[in-house]
Amino acid sequence: MTQHSNSWTLKPGAMTLADLRAVWAAPAKLVLAAEAYPVIEASAAAVQAIVAKGDAAYGINTGFGLLAKTRIPDEKLEQLQRNLILSHSVGTGELLSDAVVRLIMLMKIGSLARGFSGVRPLIIDTLIALYNAGIMPAIPAKGSVGASGDLAPLSHMTLAILGVGEVRVNGELMPAADALAQAGIAPVVLAAKEGLALINGTQVSNALALHGLFMAERLLEAAMVTGALSLDAAKGSDAPFDARVHAVRGQPGQILAAQMYRQLVAHSAIRASHLEGDERVQDPYSLRCQPQVMGACLDLIANAGRTLLIEANAVTDNPLIFQDGPGGRAEIVSGGNFHAEPVAFAADTLALAIAEIGALAERRIALLIDATLSGLPPFLVRDPGVNSGFMIAHVTAAALASENKSLAHPASVDSLPTSANQEDHVSMATFAGRRLDDMAHNTAVIVGIELLAAAQGIDFHRPLKTSPHLEHVHHQLRQQVPFFDADRFFAPDIEAAKQMVLRGELSLTCKNLFAPLYA
Repeated sequence: MTQHSNSWTLKPGAMTLADLRAVWAAPAKLVLAAEAYPVIEASAAAVQAIVAKGDAAYGINTGFGLLAKTRIPDEKLEQLQRNLILSHSVGTGELLSDAVVRLIMLMKIGSLARGFSGVRPLIIDTLIALYNAGIMPAIPAKGSVGASGDLAPLSHMTLAILGVGEVRVNGELMPAADALAQAGIAPVVLAAKEGLALINGTQVSNALALHGLFMAERLLEAAMVTGALSLDAAKGSDAPFDARVHAVRGQPGQILAAQMYRQLVAHSAIRASHLEGDERVQDPYSLRCQPQVMGACLDLIANAGRTLLIEANAVTDNPLIFQDGPGGRAEIVSGGNFHAEPVAFAADTLALAIAEIGALAERRIALLIDATLSGLPPFLVRDPGVNSGFMIAHVTAAALASENKSLAHPASVDSLPTSANQEDHVSMATFAGRRLDDMAHNTAVIVGIELLAAAQGIDFHRPLKTSPHLEHVHHQLRQQVPFFDADRFFAPDIEAAKQMVLRGELSLTCKNLFAPLYA
């Protein structure tokens, strides 16, 4: 997409991860590139020609799924499409966030606008009008198995342009009909093929997985910062970050992670203080093997990003309309691009990365509170015994790390046949993506607790300072959370640290350091 001062110009098939991150982070006006309209119009005309000719074509003048052999009379085609949306709007559970819904709408607009779906420009323009007006369809999170498309959630999205159901405007729920009327948007009447094109696709699964991807990126950055801070708090060695160690293995994520750790801890006075005379030969793995573990997570996140970006630009409805050039013969081809297996696999690997980021951070918290390993006061507090310090904060981290282990079980290996066994293998990509949010929040708490613990350890080494990068992070934290000098109500401190992680605040002053993550 091309960014202007207050809008984006969408060129179908050409979105980047940077575009998707920007849409996820904040709303902006959307304009469809003018060159998209001729192919959209040609595709819609091809559908009308098929209807006029009278030949049976799946989803255009037939029933759906196992009812594909049922021929629908022309005078009932509009009713067929409306009924499809109403009957398929069977979602349940909490509503998807505005950030996820923005991604869903953007990707659906981009997919339809590539001109293989047979919808009129009116449909796409109406979706854009809703998007630009901040009218977010109320989409329940549960009810899709990630094959034959995200039928139920995309049906709830489609209800909004019909003026049916509810939408969210500025965080408030209201009837879709009222929201459209207030914005001056006319509800649409679906023509042949349009309802099916709108609900057949992987946009919900992919949006949920992209949300998980962007959360994982923030967690990776934050945990590398807190891991470096823990290294200094425990007076660990930076020798394991030596570039030569990683070059001889050759894993690209590991090499890049080691480079980042070297930069994060550079010029630390704490490190300089124990370069000589330190009796320890090697640090525990949670300190020493950070490049190996976090580098592997980095590679998984990058690979998932490549898959999800391809899917974001893809055409994933069914059937598809292919034309032999302008004015050429149109062919309707039934396929299975709605099967979200690539998205499910990507989401499952993101789950592994998110779980491991949290698991390693939890181990470092355990190290820091153990005086025999860290050399710091027991449980990171003065007068231990009277004060419990970080004892139970670590228990919270352990509980969440354990929970993530269960949530990391791959969703993609599960399948339940649907539609009377016509749809006999499904991806479960929607759940695969949806559970990433819970996992990311769990890991954000763990990394937040590590931030508190590592900063506490740094304070015990004063007047020595850690590196300039890490001193800034320490200062940011101390503006919100004071030194833990004695037991106090601890939950607000943890919440403040968690929010710093989720907002990406730990890496704000060293974005250039992390830029290679997004190359």
